Amino acid sequence: MIATFLLAAGAYSTWAASTFEQTKAAFQPSDTLILSREGELLHRLRTDASVRRGQWVALADVSAALRTALVLSEDKRFYEHSGVDWRAVSAAAWGNLWNTKTRGASTITMQLAGLLDEDLRRGSGGRSVVQKLGQTFSAQSLERNWRKDQILEAYLNLVPFRGELVGIDALSRTLFGKAAHGLDAREAAIAAALVRAPNANEAQVAQRACSVLRSLEDANANCTALDLLTSGALRRRDYAASEGVAPHVARQLTASKTATGQATSIRSTLRAPLQRFAVQTLQTHLRELAGRHVEDAALLVLDNATGEVLAWVGSSGPLSQAADVDAVTALRQPGSTLKPFLYGQAIAERRITAASLLEDSAAQIQTTGGLYIPQNYDRHFKGWVSARTALGASLNVPAVRTLVMVTPDAFQKQLLRLGLPLKESGDYYGYSLALGSAEVSLLHLTNAYRALANGGRASPTRLLPGKAAPATQALDARAAFIVGDILSDPLARARTFGTDSVLATRFWTAVKTGTSKDMRDNWAVGWSQRYTVGVWVGNASGAPMWDVSGTTGAAPIWAAVMHFLHHKHTSRAPQMPPGLVQKPVQFASTSQADGLEAARNEWFIAGTEQPRFAMDSGAARAASTGARGQKDSQTPTARITAPTDGTIIALDPDIPPNRQRLTLQAEGRKLHWRIDGKPLAQGSSALWLPWPGRHRIQLSDAKGQVLDEVRIEVRGAGVKTPTAPPLPRQ
Repeated sequence: MIATFLLAAGAYSTWAASTFEQTKAAFQPSDTLILSREGELLHRLRTDASVRRGQWVALADVSAALRTALVLSEDKRFYEHSGVDWRAVSAAAWGNLWNTKTRGASTITMQLAGLLDEDLRRGSGGRSVVQKLGQTFSAQSLERNWRKDQILEAYLNLVPFRGELVGIDALSRTLFGKAAHGLDAREAAIAAALVRAPNANEAQVAQRACSVLRSLEDANANCTALDLLTSGALRRRDYAASEGVAPHVARQLTASKTATGQATSIRSTLRAPLQRFAVQTLQTHLRELAGRHVEDAALLVLDNATGEVLAWVGSSGPLSQAADVDAVTALRQPGSTLKPFLYGQAIAERRITAASLLEDSAAQIQTTGGLYIPQNYDRHFKGWVSARTALGASLNVPAVRTLVMVTPDAFQKQLLRLGLPLKESGDYYGYSLALGSAEVSLLHLTNAYRALANGGRASPTRLLPGKAAPATQALDARAAFIVGDILSDPLARARTFGTDSVLATRFWTAVKTGTSKDMRDNWAVGWSQRYTVGVWVGNASGAPMWDVSGTTGAAPIWAAVMHFLHHKHTSRAPQMPPGLVQKPVQFASTSQADGLEAARNEWFIAGTEQPRFAMDSGAARAASTGARGQKDSQTPTARITAPTDGTIIALDPDIPPNRQRLTLQAEGRKLHWRIDGKPLAQGSSALWLPWPGRHRIQLSDAKGQVLDEVRIEVRGAGVKTPTAPPLPRQ
């Protein structure tokens, strides 16, 4: 007996010194809470699949009905004894002597002792004598060192209820869909009944709950409705594994053990009001695009100075068929959003200036796969335009001509310096790299635009508070400034987007849109003085959208978020870096007196400025003729001059297919055009709506005699069926 006493005394000595605060601090919920930078709850994510344990609930936040029900059910003299209810012990011993069933003598304090110490926990065959004695000593030690309210609070948070449910928070949210403070008398009775018999069947739980309810309210209380409530509660699973407005951020932060450790909550860099607004705005706009075969979108907001992520929306949530896919990190084709980096590199290398004239005309570039023939957004070429107009209006042919000067390999290296981790070399992508044929993520693309906002300095983004990473000079600061000035210029984009575009804001911003191949991805990325915002719209499956372009898909979301960010403060244009000059320039052509573009003041890297930009019309015609690859002078008078035989035409993904036209040109009189044997038009030129496939273009006279013939191939997406919604003008 003495040996047993000594063993029991040693059983509780290993943890008896633990305080209530230490026990509470050691409590590990099965969920991790993601907090905003302000400390607000943004998301809750289950990270422990072995048990369902909610957050620690203070006793004051537990309903009075439950506290009373638990004491009446488990330990009526809880507030009277000092850990051990000796009256109950005597009654239990007497019952065992006469083989009479009794309630048992285990108090709430003794049960808590068993929960705190693994050596004292009840096994399948019950507790041994040593365990019971150890439980007694431990309970008395608890009563000496803890207050009664602390004992009851710890018990409510540690007691197992049913199945994987441990603690009152998990129970109340799972079975009743509410917090512990909202439990009424009937729900409290069910909870108390589950403490006694966690795995009992519905009928047994309901019977026990009825007994508890009658002790709470009235001995004659009607328990008829309690059966249905018990049955419904035991079958309910309202406590979702993940809920909130930042599921993708939650998974990313909890996946890093070094970042979370044993933390029950993680404070992120996200702004709670901004995150909620971004989610709501994104979903609202997608509902407005209903019927255009688009269901997914993503959004990212970065702090320009620190690289902190202020908002991260990885999907459209309930509107998506793939809500778990994080479109912020998914790889997609960026379309025209790579053009600012290309022009920035060409300006930095002094190959062009913002006023340099680039030819926007039919171009055929020989590649290993055939002739590459880029097209523009509308159906017409603009002729000679300045680089400012070419970038602002997002003209494709000048961009490809610029890449010819820079070379794809050099441009790929520039994108790497800006933090865009392209998987292949520049030669692999070829000249289509100017139009965004590579795959990038919204995270990396938006951060590359942030580098433009920071004068060409690139640094990583971060989701956790801390010291900002050092930045590296990825692009000449002067070139970055000029690119930003172009993208903020509404007149520069007017030729394509008009003067009253959704891209225009009442404060200073610079923005670029883009659409990828077959309208599968739609982008709007831009920055203000303090923030960089990137938006992607598309389908996680990769399916093409119907008539959704940059200004109808992503741009409205971008504009809404930008206005939200600046509803209390404005945004000013950046300061001019050293080494820049602004000079007046004029544009002229020898064949016309009014000039190519209106005179203006233009920015130059010092040493590259000039007052006048002109293009000789004869040289222009010669260049244009050479680009079309005309046949030699020995061919018949009536002949097709464009396109040439064997041409491969790539439909531009930035242009809705039914807005694209191929210009057919010929020499001769009284000519008739046929496409695949069907009449098309008359005259020396015609416009044809390209359709994917191989085609035969014929030139004939009035009698139907074929005078010339070429064969071409069209690649890309064709016009949708008539069931698709009409295309809005941009």
